[in-house]
Amino acid sequence: MRKLLLATTAVVLTAGFASAEDIKIGVILGFTGPIESLTPDMADGAELAMAEATASGALLGGSTVISVRADSTCIDSGAATAAAERLITSDGIKGIMGADCSGVTSAILSNVALANGMVMISPSATSPGLSTAEDNGLFFRTAPSDARQGVVMTEVLMEEGIKEVAVTYTNNDYGKGLADSFQAAFEAAGGTVTINAAHEDGKADYSAEVGALAAAGGDRLVVAGYVDQGGSGVVRAALDSGAFDTFHFPDGMISAKLVENFGSEIDGSTGQVPGTNSEGAGIFATMATAAGFDGTSPFAAESYDAAALIMLAMQAAGSSDPAVYKDHVMSVANAPGLTINPGQLGLALQAVAAGIAINYDGATAVELIGSGESAGNYKQVQYSDGAQVTVKYR
Repeated sequence: MRKLLLATTAVVLTAGFASAEDIKIGVILGFTGPIESLTPDMADGAELAMAEATASGALLGGSTVISVRADSTCIDSGAATAAAERLITSDGIKGIMGADCSGVTSAILSNVALANGMVMISPSATSPGLSTAEDNGLFFRTAPSDARQGVVMTEVLMEEGIKEVAVTYTNNDYGKGLADSFQAAFEAAGGTVTINAAHEDGKADYSAEVGALAAAGGDRLVVAGYVDQGGSGVVRAALDSGAFDTFHFPDGMISAKLVENFGSEIDGSTGQVPGTNSEGAGIFATMATAAGFDGTSPFAAESYDAAALIMLAMQAAGSSDPAVYKDHVMSVANAPGLTINPGQLGLALQAVAAGIAINYDGATAVELIGSGESAGNYKQVQYSDGAQVTVKYR
């Protein structure tokens, strides 16, 4: 079957796309700011897919894909919007892999992508509000909505026997959306949220916030924040004051940096982050190691998949024009079709060129639902002996 596919494809590629081009794809992530420890691996993941497609010589007649990085800052919507505008007007990109944090992603979508007809595929923007945002069919995400994460958090805590929690969240679209989704799910399951309070990033002292959380009480403190910013500040203040000694960490906190910051001080804590133990996840992790980065780092796999879907949609459309290829993202992502894992982008591009349907499973078992967001798989973790341990996948 594979030999037949490759032979058929060779004919199609010879007669198909008119000429190769240099296709620039923007990689806009918070290279500075509250998740800066995560974004290098995310960018490397996306660029690994671009390099793979380029090396195959199969994309749009042998086109070359060029990554153009830009800093979203994660938290400054004005800076993120300006960066996205530069990518489009100065760099001439044909798609955006990003952005990362929900607030800046929403700002780029509404202020830049819509006006310029630019496709965006975010690997990590999880706010439920993005599910219903006006997007003209331009916005997709390979990470699941926090509406799903709120349910998963509830399941984890209930199975741990935790029925009463305090919640602190970073005061932005991501934190508020996740905290509200979690509270609704937790209370529906019979749990009690003693307090649901915002914290601001960038403060030197979080003792006042922790004082209010401690006064409300709870068996565990849920920290819906950022590991490189206020989230870790709240955890440090809680530990130092003795207010809480165990925590639950959503995706914005899950990172090697968390273990580096606190080690065994957070033993007994729990968390979850998007992830899967699919065949593709293992393949991607091996590929990433060979390329010199950590493929198990949060959202690195989702970034590979986001970039891959942009390029596969281009191939399906026979064009790098986002106005044309936006209508093909869902079809290359979902069944039916030839299942595609990481490392098989060349095969996928050849199949699409030959008119063969593909089902891009990728590094995260991609399935896009609704308006184009991941159905959602999660890795459940716990902290023991100063290390993060994977418990299971959901």
